[in-house]
Amino acid sequence: MIATPQQLADVLRPVKHVLLDFDGPVCSVFAGLPAPEVARRLREGLLATGVQALGVEEENDPLALLRLVADARPDLTATMDAALAVLETEAVRAARPTPGGESVLRAAAHSGRLVSVVSNNAGDAIETYLTEHGLSEYVAGVFGRAPGDPSSMKPNPRLLFEAMAAVGAAPEQCVFIGDAARDVEAGKAAGVSTIGYANKPGKEARLAAAGAVVIVDSIQLIAEALT
Repeated sequence: MIATPQQLADVLRPVKHVLLDFDGPVCSVFAGLPAPEVARRLREGLLATGVQALGVEEENDPLALLRLVADARPDLTATMDAALAVLETEAVRAARPTPGGESVLRAAAHSGRLVSVVSNNAGDAIETYLTEHGLSEYVAGVFGRAPGDPSSMKPNPRLLFEAMAAVGAAPEQCVFIGDAARDVEAGKAAGVSTIGYANKPGKEARLAAAGAVVIVDSIQLIAEALT
């Protein structure tokens, strides 16, 4: 069930540190440069180096492709990760801003809360987007996947722990906003309550099943509750 404004306000009232996923809550990273095209370019790069038959030919999710390559050929992980980071940086220049995403950053900062972006995307790509949209001043830190280490990606809570440690915040002072079950799972593992963003059909049920404390279908609702 989508949260009421009062339920959302109750969750956010004690929060001093907002942990915010990037792809979904802030923007649609691959709206301009589609994910299948990014995955295709990554596969072409592998073929160009003479790598064959890793069983990744049908994978169209670039982050999933990175995991598969890391599992099959750990020696290629750093190269693949670097190539993906370059493509993600290209993608964010054509990304579609999420309605309310910028408002959440501004509202959190204006209400005296710290904001950290915690994402499976590359940190360089996230910082590029924030800079080009004039949003860097509202973000205390960016915590993208560790370069060359896809195991750092959610549902691993590592990036959440790093974000909290960087500002000295305890889990009970934080909330995580994410649009995938893996975000909720990472939040639970880190002891952080997660607000689920159901931006596509079927996500509400998945986020609820994963354990999101409340669910919204608009990021703007969170911005309004923060103010």
